[in-house]
Amino acid sequence: MACNLETLKEKLNLNDIKGKKIILYFYPKDNTKGCTLEAIEFSSLKEEFEKQNAIVIGVSKDSLESHKKFKEKNNLNLDLISDESLEILKYFDVWKLKKMCGKEYMGTVRSTFILDDKLNILKEFRNVKAKGHANFILQTLKEM
Repeated sequence: MACNLETLKEKLNLNDIKGKKIILYFYPKDNTKGCTLEAIEFSSLKEEFEKQNAIVIGVSKDSLESHKKFKEKNNLNLDLISDESLEILKYFDVWKLKKMCGKEYMGTVRSTFILDDKLNILKEFRNVKAKGHANFILQTLKEM
């Protein structure tokens, strides 16, 4: 793996996550159809996740400025982490070779991880579809 968890810890306020589960979801790009849908769904369920003692954090390689515009445009109430260095994406093994329209390129595979407050992976879901995924994660969390 490309790094240790120090990069992620640097981006999180460890006091905010103490005793909580973390829903860490990786998405390809701000302001694209699927990513916007997924972010809005997670955002709309924020209070439900909080009732389960969990916080939701999105991660993409987009810049902080892009995240700021994305949040404002879509009225999102989530924390978004910018991973322009790709360290976190590579650590969680979601930076992969992808294919679209016959072209190959490197990109983020939409994935979600449920972590404990020590950043240990409790559950992982890879190559997921955006629509309905936030609700699926919430239901999974309730069953844990």
